[in-house]
Amino acid sequence: MLSAKSLFQEILDDDESFRLFCSIAARGESQGGWENARIAALVPGSQRALAPKIVRHGADEDKHGRIFNALLKKRGLPAAQVPADTDYTMLLERHGIGLAHEQLKGEEPLTERDIVTYLAHSRVTEQRASEQMRLLLRYFADDPVIGRAVRMISHDEDNHLAYCHEELLRLARAGHGRTIQRILRECALAEIEVYRDVSLAVMAHMGRILGWPRPKAAALAAGIHAMYAYERLAGWRRMVSLTEPGPEHRDALGSPAVAGAEFA
Repeated sequence: MLSAKSLFQEILDDDESFRLFCSIAARGESQGGWENARIAALVPGSQRALAPKIVRHGADEDKHGRIFNALLKKRGLPAAQVPADTDYTMLLERHGIGLAHEQLKGEEPLTERDIVTYLAHSRVTEQRASEQMRLLLRYFADDPVIGRAVRMISHDEDNHLAYCHEELLRLARAGHGRTIQRILRECALAEIEVYRDVSLAVMAHMGRILGWPRPKAAALAAGIHAMYAYERLAGWRRMVSLTEPGPEHRDALGSPAVAGAEFA
């Protein structure tokens, strides 16, 4: 029977599919680390108090990239080249979502509006990351190979999502509410399209590596399209609501990042 758990297990059990999975994940996390570091360096004066939290966010993303690379190293596998059609971060940028890399490579300070854009983009993408890691946590929390990594990254992604809620609510109270809701909606609708395309691409690459029969590949593609249809109709709304984090996630990025011997 085709299930999320059996699908992930099949990918994790094969060296080449595991190599591609970890390489795609490491690339995305490392890219997020760079983006947050640049945003922290360019924060406008009116939002300087936010800079340490952005630094912490970026440090966590860098840590996640190192964790996925450590998983490869433990298995004796080199990183794979990441296919362009699976590069979630760059495809989002091409859709005009978030802050452009050309802007982040410069030295011009960001505006308060740019910070709103960054946080709204992060709120949407961290929703996706939190959900994906909770799915892995459900099935692999006690796995001897990836369990520790899954638990650590899932905890961090929940903190990142809480941080985005908290800071966007603060900015909404400061008068940015309508702008926040508009950008959130734009980001959510673009993200679900990019996520569909990346999911189809990843499954196509995995199918070639693992030799999936055509009916299995077709069933997986149909499931991805069905999820997109649901998200396009109504599911995107979960990505645009804002709620105060519970006590366990309040000021989640207000402390220094956990240091680096976190996974060896």
